[in-house]
Amino acid sequence: MLPKVIVHNEISLDGSIKGFEPNIRRYYEIAARYRPDIVLVGSITAKTGIETYVKDVPPEEKNDFIKPEIQLDDKRPFWAIPDTRGTLKNLLHVFRRGDYCKDIIILVSKSTPSSYLNYLKERNYDHIIVGEDHVDYQKAFELLCKSYNCKIILTDSGGKLNNILLERGLVDEISLLISPILVGNKYRLFKSLKLKDRSGKLRLLKNKVIDDNYVLLVYKISKQ
Repeated sequence: MLPKVIVHNEISLDGSIKGFEPNIRRYYEIAARYRPDIVLVGSITAKTGIETYVKDVPPEEKNDFIKPEIQLDDKRPFWAIPDTRGTLKNLLHVFRRGDYCKDIIILVSKSTPSSYLNYLKERNYDHIIVGEDHVDYQKAFELLCKSYNCKIILTDSGGKLNNILLERGLVDEISLLISPILVGNKYRLFKSLKLKDRSGKLRLLKNKVIDDNYVLLVYKISKQ
């Protein structure tokens, strides 16, 4: 069984994900309304967030090696991060210390360096090995559904990861917060999307004006 997957992003009117100041507060307010069990965060997106918002990465402490106790009434999602190359080595404690998630689940492949796997084991991070060189997302989602009772996955990532999920037919809905600005750069959300034989047909579920100038569009993807 697969969970429902929602691609959520903020883009400019001409489809860019960079080159403008995002409406962070509204973006995450909308994300929270979907009540995801797991937020799928790209490793590059996660690292960029640290570089942008954390001035100095603090050193690890003893508590960073201890798996957090999950309370039954904790409504926060888990974060699942595909990181087959160990991009976030020595950085994951920054997220574990935060208030945004219960804990981190790392998705890796059989080609992931053993040094990174040891790093994860020593710090008691749940990790799932799926795929040979890259993450097999269908198998990963099946395991997340089974092991974590995950019914809804929401993405918080750039174009590459979202496009991979779309190309593999794993996305159920697309949620876009349209920012009232024209950017004109090359960082289009769907620039690298290759659907092959898929029609890419969408059905509008919601369109809503937010803060006078922003528009929220939510589409359901036809999987016929």
